[in-house]
Amino acid sequence: MYKVLIVEDEDIIRKGLLFMVNWQEADCVVVGEAVDGLEGLEKIRETNPDIVVVDINMPVKDGLSMLEDSIEEYGYDAVIVSGYSDFEYARKAIRLGVTEYLLKPVNFNELYDALRKIKDKQQAAARLRHELKQLDMEKRKLGILDYIKEHYSSRVSLTDVSEQCGMSCTYLNSKFKSFTGYTFNDYLNRYRMQKAVDLLKENKYKVYEIADLVGFSDYKYFIKVFKKYVGCSPVKFMESGGAGPTP
Repeated sequence: MYKVLIVEDEDIIRKGLLFMVNWQEADCVVVGEAVDGLEGLEKIRETNPDIVVVDINMPVKDGLSMLEDSIEEYGYDAVIVSGYSDFEYARKAIRLGVTEYLLKPVNFNELYDALRKIKDKQQAAARLRHELKQLDMEKRKLGILDYIKEHYSSRVSLTDVSEQCGMSCTYLNSKFKSFTGYTFNDYLNRYRMQKAVDLLKENKYKVYEIADLVGFSDYKYFIKVFKKYVGCSPVKFMESGGAGPTP
């Protein structure tokens, strides 16, 4: 259920909101009430509500000031109820992220509608957070990217990485492609060719040495893969000054 805090200085209105609204039917529970913005702040800290129903014009501390001091930090949604129809109040409320603004006397059907909109918004936000969390977990599992950077120079296969991540090869390859746009083997070969090009530019190693340094025990296969990705042989690449084949 959604936790609701009522902040209203007029006793008759506050009690009406407390006892005449069917909060349970709206999947809500009132966790506290306050008579001004200062007490409202204390209740917000104590109860951490999902929704705050708040009047604007109150003694000690008005509703807008209370919202300014707490809505961003505590992340609740607010329904403003006020006897003031002045657009300036609504504009300030909108600036604070408040989208539900009801005039007194409160129409309960409008209040229920406002609560429904807020609940839909919070549910959508919760789903998004869950999806982002799942995405983050899968990205961490796909530290096969880091694995490639650390092991490209040795024998590395999709099976090795799938065992590290605790995923099947098929699922890992599918997820890997969705994140990078490449299959695992394609990404690995591209990474190895980038490293090979860097080493060729250093002009310190023989081609067969570079093949071994980037994880190819078969020199001829290295040449074949290099031609596929770079467009020419390692020798031609160096002859062209490290610029690759001419168009």
